[in-house]
Amino acid sequence: MADERKVPVVISVTSGKGGVGKTNICINLAYCLHKLGKKALIVDADLGMANVDIMLGLTPGYNLFHLFSKGLPLEEIILSTEYGFDVLPGVSGVSEMLSLDTGQKLELLEIMDQLEDKLDFMIVDTGAGINDNVLYFNLAVQHRVLVMTPEPTSLTDAYALIKVLKLHHGVERFRVVINMAKTQAEAIDTFKRLSKACDHFLDGISLDLIQTVPLDEKVRKAVSLQHPFCHYAPEAMASKALMSIAESMIEWKPVDHLDGNIKFFWKTLLFQENF
Repeated sequence: MADERKVPVVISVTSGKGGVGKTNICINLAYCLHKLGKKALIVDADLGMANVDIMLGLTPGYNLFHLFSKGLPLEEIILSTEYGFDVLPGVSGVSEMLSLDTGQKLELLEIMDQLEDKLDFMIVDTGAGINDNVLYFNLAVQHRVLVMTPEPTSLTDAYALIKVLKLHHGVERFRVVINMAKTQAEAIDTFKRLSKACDHFLDGISLDLIQTVPLDEKVRKAVSLQHPFCHYAPEAMASKALMSIAESMIEWKPVDHLDGNIKFFWKTLLFQENF
């Protein structure tokens, strides 16, 4: 009989630079997935500058640091939110967590393996940039959502992240969200410029613009109140855009050319040189 155990869809939400709304996208995607009847967990993998808990007004007693330093069980660390999704809190201001060693990576993937039959989606909120942890988590997932804004620095830093993942690790497919766009035309122009740069300098890159999220005052207000904006203002255009992304994610599948085991594709990373 075939193995019928559930395998979650594991995605990263990542960016080349900070300040593009990446964590806010994670939170609202998890909320929308809950509204669609799916169980989601956010892994706050911005180690050193974690802020998912802050944006939700949570006060976690423990976080990933306690998992590594104290050996606390996962059920004592994961937080359930009032919005129907769970959070695995990251670490802020702890220099030892800025770069996971091989043992910590192995321990983390073993622990994540415990969750695979309890979730529909695991959303990994990476740090920004191209440091070791950002690259590790982007390689560990099945699908990558790259968040950027129309700002020139966001464009150049997004390209830099794509370039490193492509040239050093063979990653070729990225789903793109243009966030905080003043107009649809501005968002499309930003995506076209990114595509042109990739087409000109990088062979084989596949970019899929899955959504543009408009600049919305209600988003800023929701953040100040520490609520998901899709909960605070479900009628807002930004909220509708996030729900549209979540609806499309329902069709995303776990990578089927592996063995369907989270542990497998995370573990392969431990044997890569020059990571």
